[in-house]
Amino acid sequence: MHSMLTIDIVSDIVCPWCFIGKRRLARAVELVRTSHPEFTCRTRWLPFFLNPDTPPEGEPYLPFLERKFGGRDAVDALFARVRAAGQAYGIDYAFEKIPLRANTLRAHRLIHWVQQRGVADELVERLFVAQFQRGEHVGDIALLAEIAAGCGYDAEAVASYLRSNEDEELVRTRERQIRAMGVRMVPTFILPGDRAIVGAEDPAVLAAGILEQLR
Repeated sequence: MHSMLTIDIVSDIVCPWCFIGKRRLARAVELVRTSHPEFTCRTRWLPFFLNPDTPPEGEPYLPFLERKFGGRDAVDALFARVRAAGQAYGIDYAFEKIPLRANTLRAHRLIHWVQQRGVADELVERLFVAQFQRGEHVGDIALLAEIAAGCGYDAEAVASYLRSNEDEELVRTRERQIRAMGVRMVPTFILPGDRAIVGAEDPAVLAAGILEQLR
C-alpha cells in the first residue's frame, strides 16, 4: 500500500474554482486520514492558461467577464455561485477589488521555480489570496517577488528570474502537453495511473479517488 501519493493539480491562478479545489483537496486528505492516519500526499502544480491571449500587462477584469459570459447579470450570478461555494471553505471572494485579469505566465513560471526547490502549496495559496481576496495584480514582478519572499525565497533572485525569459518556453510547452492529454477544465486532479478527477469536486469524491489508489 502506498501511503505517500503524488497528486498533480492542473490549475490557473485566475480561476476561482481552482482556489476552492485546493481547499477541497485539503479536506479530502483529512477524510482519507480518518481511515489511513499515516497517509501523506505531495502536490505538484501544473500550468493551464484559462485565457491564453490575455495581454502581458493584463486586461480590465469585469469587461472581459461580461464579454465572455454575456453581460453583467450573468457575471453577478457566477460571482454569487462562487462566493457561496467558497464560504464553506473559508474563502471570502472580493471580486469587486479585482481591477485586472492578469496574464499568468509569470505566476506559472514562479510556481515552476519554487517547485524546483520544494513544495509550492504555500506560494499557490498566497497567489490565490492576492488575486481573489486582495485584488492584486498577479502578473506584476514586484508583487510576485514579494509573495515569494513571504514564503522564504530571495525576492531579488525571484525578480531577476521573472525579468528574464527563462523557463517561459518550458512552461508554455508543458501547458500545451497538458491540453494535448485532453485537459480542458481546471482544476483537474491527476492521480497515479493517469486517473483524472475533473473540476473542483466534492471532498468525498476526491477522497474516494485517493482511497482507490491506496488499495
